[in-house]
Amino acid sequence: MSTLQIGLAIAGGLVLAGVVAHGAWTSRRSQPRQADPQAPRVEPGLGSVEPSFAPGFDADDAAMSLPAVEKRPLMDSLIDVIAPITLDGPVSGDAVLAALPATRRVGSKPFAVEGLNEKNQQWELPQIGQRYGALQAGIQLANRAGALNEIEYSEFVVTAQAFADAVGGTPEFPEMRDEVARARELDNFAGAHDAQLGVTLRARNAAWSPGYVHQCAARLGFVPGAIPGRMVLPASMPGQPPLLGLAFDSQAALAEDLDQSALRELSLSLDVAQVDRSERPFARMREAAVALAQTMDGLLTDDNGHALSTEALDQIGAELEKLYDTLDAHELSAGSILARRLFS
Repeated sequence: MSTLQIGLAIAGGLVLAGVVAHGAWTSRRSQPRQADPQAPRVEPGLGSVEPSFAPGFDADDAAMSLPAVEKRPLMDSLIDVIAPITLDGPVSGDAVLAALPATRRVGSKPFAVEGLNEKNQQWELPQIGQRYGALQAGIQLANRAGALNEIEYSEFVVTAQAFADAVGGTPEFPEMRDEVARARELDNFAGAHDAQLGVTLRARNAAWSPGYVHQCAARLGFVPGAIPGRMVLPASMPGQPPLLGLAFDSQAALAEDLDQSALRELSLSLDVAQVDRSERPFARMREAAVALAQTMDGLLTDDNGHALSTEALDQIGAELEKLYDTLDAHELSAGSILARRLFS
């Protein structure tokens, strides 16, 4: 073999090696990022990860600053139609519960009954073993399905009357025209002040596997939700709605081989009215989004794919403070029982 042939053979071998190496590099680059196998595994639905908080956040101080859990009746004249039911005599909680309709909804609105407890003289949901000297039935004026309408009000009257007959009571219903008008007014206010914020995190280069997303989010305090492809950041107080939601493609979360499922975006969400202002939900959302973007090599965008700047996030925060003030002024503070009911 001549020197020229040997040189060509060597050059050809180098080119082939380069092609193979480039192919391997490209293949590795296109693989979704995987979770660290040495880190604790987060199983969907277990919720076993302890929440962690951003630097400077003191969970004890936050808990002390949060309002106490409200001890109040389910119904409130601010957002409910309330029909008092006069009784011939006290009735047992057992009888009240037995007479309740099978469903607690009338149309798209929640229906409820409360009793005035003979012992403590407090309105409460009927309970076995208690006795009640008066009852009241109610239906919510508005929710995210819209305002109470004439048909729903008429169905409420029929339902409440049947219940009252069963317990030997006489209901007194407010004027339908007035209540429907009040429902429309409340619905208009709610529609103008309902905020559900969301940001999207998009992969700049390599995609992510579901396990990688779970691992990165768990480090910030997120725990698996009940739905595949969803995680939540729990509130500081037990029993309260989660502060934030994190969601990605549910089909990827259900794939047989999670390591090969490729995700290129996820979303963070905040339902403003459901979370108490003192929890700093938007600040926490912003901190989590920035931390995930840095860890996962992602870009923060709005729903239309436009990059979110620091200035844009500052503006959203400022507008949100105005919204909080307005809700407070109307006795519908974010995170309160009434706000959670109205904005649901």
